[in-house]
Amino acid sequence: MITRHAFVRGTLALAASPLVLGYSALRSSSTALAAGAPLGAPLSVVAVAPGIYIHQGRHGLFSPENAGDISNCGFIVGRNAVAVIDTGGSAMIGMGLKAAIRQVTDRPIGHVINTHMHPDHVFGNAAFDDGNTAFVAHHKMARGLGARAERYQAINSRLLGEKAFSGTRIVMPQVPVIGTQTIELGERSIVLEAHKTAHTDNDLTVRDTATGTVFMGDLLFSGHIPTIDGSIRGWLALVARLREEKAAQVVPGHGPPAMPWPDAITPLTRYLTAVSAGVAAAIKSGQTLSEDAETVGLDEKDAWMLFEEYHRRNVSAAFAELEWE
Repeated sequence: MITRHAFVRGTLALAASPLVLGYSALRSSSTALAAGAPLGAPLSVVAVAPGIYIHQGRHGLFSPENAGDISNCGFIVGRNAVAVIDTGGSAMIGMGLKAAIRQVTDRPIGHVINTHMHPDHVFGNAAFDDGNTAFVAHHKMARGLGARAERYQAINSRLLGEKAFSGTRIVMPQVPVIGTQTIELGERSIVLEAHKTAHTDNDLTVRDTATGTVFMGDLLFSGHIPTIDGSIRGWLALVARLREEKAAQVVPGHGPPAMPWPDAITPLTRYLTAVSAGVAAAIKSGQTLSEDAETVGLDEKDAWMLFEEYHRRNVSAAFAELEWE
């Protein structure tokens, strides 16, 4: 039998393991990017609003076949400049995104904005690191990414392989966001908001004021099971607040290019609530982790892809957090 305190020690060890460091310790047969595609070939993008373009990553895990193309990324075009929001899971994907931008506009890329620190959202940054682009993120991202940088590099270079990982390196943020910050793109403003701990401790959203489109990053998963690398309580509190804010549409970190708001957040809220309530009840009744993991949230299994890969870890993370309440 695993005691609660033994579980917590094990969870802390798990948190330092490759399994939780940014979706990178499992392989997938997803073929979001054909293995034979030319280096830097333009990614497919769709216009979800005037001047807003999204590339939809596939639901999957890092592999040589997908080159880390497993999350959404996109860009906003203003009269004077372009802002990129997330860059994909490798320099190859970042180069593909940059090529897609150049098919749309020749305006300068003034900012790369990362919604959080996970490799599938930031490892394409190197493609934009030309000395003319400012890298922007939550004020806590530099610390979090710095602490995991060496392991992120080692794990993902192994999982992607030499060809797909070629040129990939971590580019740290230069402009920290505390609270809210507005970036002017030329007759177009975007508002960045740094949030309290939720999916991670460095989640950032980006609102395009011209169209009411909000880039949610991994605060919003659709289809792909949510993954907890921060606080389940914090995540639920944040989405409850965000639900009350108006948006014409939202862009999830994983899922369709754009979704209606607030309906888009309902499945994620349901899943996190089921895990939180189930774990809290199990702790109160004296259940162990092994008992907990066999029962909590299993009704959600058919609603999410990659459930087997991530659900038990989510239960573990929730247990570690709620154990001390």
